[in-house]
Amino acid sequence: MSDSILVGVGQFAPGADSQENLDQIEALAERASRRGARVVVFPEYASYFEKNLGPAFVAAAQALDGPFVTGLGRLAERLGIFVVAGLVESTGTERFSNTLVALGPTGELVATYRKLHLYDAFGQTESDWVVPGVVEPPQIFDVDGFSVGLQTCYDVRFPEVSRMLVDAGAEILLLPAEWVRGPLKEHHWRTLVTARALENTIYIAAADHAPPVGVGNSLVVDPAGVVVAGLGDEASGVAVAEVRRDRLEAVREQNPALRLRRFRVVEGRPSAV
Repeated sequence: MSDSILVGVGQFAPGADSQENLDQIEALAERASRRGARVVVFPEYASYFEKNLGPAFVAAAQALDGPFVTGLGRLAERLGIFVVAGLVESTGTERFSNTLVALGPTGELVATYRKLHLYDAFGQTESDWVVPGVVEPPQIFDVDGFSVGLQTCYDVRFPEVSRMLVDAGAEILLLPAEWVRGPLKEHHWRTLVTARALENTIYIAAADHAPPVGVGNSLVVDPAGVVVAGLGDEASGVAVAEVRRDRLEAVREQNPALRLRRFRVVEGRPSAV
């Protein structure tokens, strides 16, 4: 078990060419690896993206053993790191899954996560084209003794998702996103990521699409809600931060909110509003 690890966020603007997206991921992962990162997280929809969801996404969808995930596995193995990115996953239907994949340093697929809360907000209807994920026990994976969990973009607006992962033992949350630009959206992004870290006393590494579609501002936040590394509106870049066990323990000793709480997450749908 390590006392600390370095975690990186890679920011770029994925497009319609899956191989070109892989090439950009490779270049950014190499930069982060040279700085010592053990895990690097990339945006949602990293395998394929166009501004408007539609049939082209279904046509471009790939299986978990397809060329995009296979390429990520080769990259992770070559660099000896963990790589996390968003996949447009085929389902064999007229919709696809919005899936996160985590590849380990031997090239194996160590975890998947299918987005639970689809972006049917701010004038968007992601559910027209995406199959929602099934609520199931979280897939937590180990990085040098740190327990790591996954969630996607709009999920961060639902605090139960983060709390469910923390209840399963996660100490670091990785959050790929395609955070659409708009009034106050950058403010929402930074506030929500910081709040989830602070209320759960965990580290969060969040990677977004670069402008002009995304807000950028990929960042790493510590358990006290302090931004310890981040980017702005760069078209492409990496930020790397140290995740420290002593910091995690000290914050939880000072603020034992997880131990003092009187409620737990229960699956179910709310009343109509």
